[in-house]
Amino acid sequence: MSLWIPITVAAAFFQTLRFMLQKTLSTTRLSTAGATFSRFAYSAPFVAMILAAYLIVSGRELPPLGLAFWAYVLTGGLSQIVATMLVVALFRQRNFAVGITFKKTEVIQAVIFGLLILGEGVSLAGLGAILLGLIGVLSLSKTPGGAGQWWQGLTNRAAALGLGSGVLFAISGVTYRAASLELGSLESVLRAGITLAAVTMSQMIAMGAWLAWRDRAELRAVWAARRTAIWVGMFSMGGSFCWFVAFTLQTVAYVKALGQVELIFSMLASVLFFRERLTGREMLGIALLGASILLLVMVT
Repeated sequence: MSLWIPITVAAAFFQTLRFMLQKTLSTTRLSTAGATFSRFAYSAPFVAMILAAYLIVSGRELPPLGLAFWAYVLTGGLSQIVATMLVVALFRQRNFAVGITFKKTEVIQAVIFGLLILGEGVSLAGLGAILLGLIGVLSLSKTPGGAGQWWQGLTNRAAALGLGSGVLFAISGVTYRAASLELGSLESVLRAGITLAAVTMSQMIAMGAWLAWRDRAELRAVWAARRTAIWVGMFSMGGSFCWFVAFTLQTVAYVKALGQVELIFSMLASVLFFRERLTGREMLGIALLGASILLLVMVT
């Protein structure tokens, strides 16, 4: 089994735990912006310290970080901030498992942006597996109990939030891989660590400055929620590191597609922790996405 596969599964598991906590915070104690900021505020310092410790112990120095590296980092970081806010807002519209499923449209977008930005395509078999996942997403596009054809469901608020976050997450994934490739021949773990440290620190500074300007009360709320929010940061750090390592080993489209295993974790979380019920159509959509994951593993 290729190393990127278990690393991607671990990333999906960490991400599910983070989204569970963010859903709880955003619906009880923090605003959408506050729940999003908590992810960066409680992970960036730890990432920076771990990277610094690694460099000191190994006797290494940071490689030159050029303009292209920072352009990719800042583009990806901003895209991820907005995408995360859309996902947190989406949790207020539909249940947890379906919210994650809408977010997973990033897989389809990653194929397009990976080709446009990095010139990395996918095989026909891989594309077929990804398109099967798209069918699952379309089956979830209609609000339960709503009237009209399935494509009309794509215009509701939940679909707009989910699809929008998918586009932005795809951009962030591709630009993060591009940033790591700018670091040359360094080992995958170090490239991932440097890129992750640069991204999370810039995100923490940017969102912290924005909240300080627009909503200082929310900054205090994030600090007051630290006992829960710090775990958001820890799970975010673990998940992000695994994603970044996977991005250095495999194209973003395949990593994101396999990452849909998160749907299985989110479905369990939806039923067991949030006591939410899934409709038959939602179960079908999730099953189709699950089938696309299995096919993807088989053809890559």
